[in-house]
Amino acid sequence: MGVGAAVWERFGHNAIVVEDLRTGTDLAYNYGMFSFRQQNFLLRFLQGRMLYWMAGYPADEEVPRYIAAERSVWQQELNLTPAQRIAIRDYLKTNALPSNAYYRYDYYRDNCSTRVRDAIDHVVNGAFRNQMNGPASGSFRFHTLRLMTHNLPLYTGLMLVLGPRADAPVTKWDEMFLPFKVREYLREVRVPDSTGALVPLVNSERTVYESTRYPVPKAPPHWMQGFLALGALLGGTFWWGGVAGRRSAPARWALLAGGTLWSFLTGVAGLILGGLWAFTDHIIASHNENLLQATIFALALAAVLPALLKDRPAAVAVARLLAAGVGGCAIAGVLLKLLPSFGQVNGQVLALFVPANLGLAAAVLRWSREARPGMFRGG
Repeated sequence: MGVGAAVWERFGHNAIVVEDLRTGTDLAYNYGMFSFRQQNFLLRFLQGRMLYWMAGYPADEEVPRYIAAERSVWQQELNLTPAQRIAIRDYLKTNALPSNAYYRYDYYRDNCSTRVRDAIDHVVNGAFRNQMNGPASGSFRFHTLRLMTHNLPLYTGLMLVLGPRADAPVTKWDEMFLPFKVREYLREVRVPDSTGALVPLVNSERTVYESTRYPVPKAPPHWMQGFLALGALLGGTFWWGGVAGRRSAPARWALLAGGTLWSFLTGVAGLILGGLWAFTDHIIASHNENLLQATIFALALAAVLPALLKDRPAAVAVARLLAAGVGGCAIAGVLLKLLPSFGQVNGQVLALFVPANLGLAAAVLRWSREARPGMFRGG
């Protein structure tokens, strides 16, 4: 099934349909079931410990539901021996039992698509996996970002959250966390038939319904220049506030409002990134270099900045240290890219954050050097 409108539908979906002519049943086994009403859903989501489950539903009810949602539907008939057909039916029926249906969901390693992949591999005795050792067409980050280009805030958030594990080399087998890739790579597989001759695993394909409503780009967009322009604009605005704010109310408010908001948002982002790494099972978010751009220094600076602009002595001293921390971490994030061990693909994050953070740090240091107690105390 193709992509849909909701965030969790942007990666597409798949299921295994078992048509049993003897019993007259036609069940679509779906490993992608979850519920917002599930006990402790939010906590499990934050911890990376969501429970999904699988179940079989009448295919003649499932397919129209996707078509009604303007999602494409394709069907591949697998070329299995009679024994393998019985084996996959029994495997899926056993998986659907209440004692077996639930599993710990992982976005990349154990999801609704990898479960379909594994079920097929199980009945062909590992032949599927053995033929999928070649390099993938893209990393986890590559595919995640290209599928989220429709939503710039979400794209930016995921760009920030994904750590270096999202950039590690993956195989075709790993890449089948995407249903599209299961469909594509199944076409390449050859398995022995009842006589021992190698035959394609996919016997036939047909398009049930094709939608053009949710186009999917082949690669992530090249937005580096856009992020750099925005970062430079923010940094330049903050610097203007630090230089001209003592004689210009608009400049002062640009630093006060803009700098405080930016510091608060990036500081909160840093808390989230640190929390994902230290306290959750979201392995994909660990060892994240972006913590050098979204720092706890920024969150503290957001609290101090209003008092700094009133030239309160204690705030001046603290803000100077915090600004040095923000600027120093931003520079460190750039310098780390010179070391081969730091290979996280975060150029767009650096393009946005480094000029903004350096501009803010420079503005705070400039203001603090000219501080005079009592200035703008009522501002």
